[in-house]
Amino acid sequence: MRAIKIVFWILYRVWFYILIAVPIIVMFPFLLVSILSEKWYPYFFVMARIWAKFILFGMGFRTKVEFDQQPEPGRSYMFVANHTSMTDIMLMLSVIRNPFVFVGKKELSKIPLFGFFYKRTCILVDRSSSKSRMAVFGRAQKRLHQGLSICIFPEGGVPDESVVLDEFKDGAFRLAIDHEIPIVPMTFFDNKRLFSYTFFSGSPGLMRVKVHRFFETKSQSPEYKKTLKNEVRELLLRDLLNDQK
Repeated sequence: MRAIKIVFWILYRVWFYILIAVPIIVMFPFLLVSILSEKWYPYFFVMARIWAKFILFGMGFRTKVEFDQQPEPGRSYMFVANHTSMTDIMLMLSVIRNPFVFVGKKELSKIPLFGFFYKRTCILVDRSSSKSRMAVFGRAQKRLHQGLSICIFPEGGVPDESVVLDEFKDGAFRLAIDHEIPIVPMTFFDNKRLFSYTFFSGSPGLMRVKVHRFFETKSQSPEYKKTLKNEVRELLLRDLLNDQK
């Protein structure tokens, strides 16, 4: 029985990468045109959402989203969620319609084909470089001035499998306060269980998302950053712990 599961997991992982590549190849000319100018990014974002939904559907993932508050069209936000899986990117794109830009680790730019567009459309950060982390703020500011939103997974990476929710970094909360944009906390309940970074694991199933009420940052001082960070983390951690009961 174990041998059958291992074969399934290997094929399931290979299928995932095939699903990543197929829509990129099909839409390649249109994707390429859409990244020639930053002002065309919303068109790229529409295709990115199609790509994400194609992958989730192809992997047998269904989504169920509960909104406590809906993002308004044309407004900028800071979207934050727990990070446990490669599918977090696809799920975020699938759920949120407001065009946003990911802030993500530069290592993902090495993935063939996907990395070509990733490094041209996302704000890349080298976590080991303080200079790179500081440069993120300038690039994010430019994107916000273009009317886009930002998405950051505030744990700063994927924690160990045993960790329910890692400590949050300051970046997302500092940016939100500096630019007076609301924080939109989101809980991803099932991604770790359905498709974690452990190779021999995963299965089709339901991916549940909770979009919480927003945390407003207008007129808040920089000192509010720590309080905001802790309150958002406690909100997500409470969700995840209650779901384990």
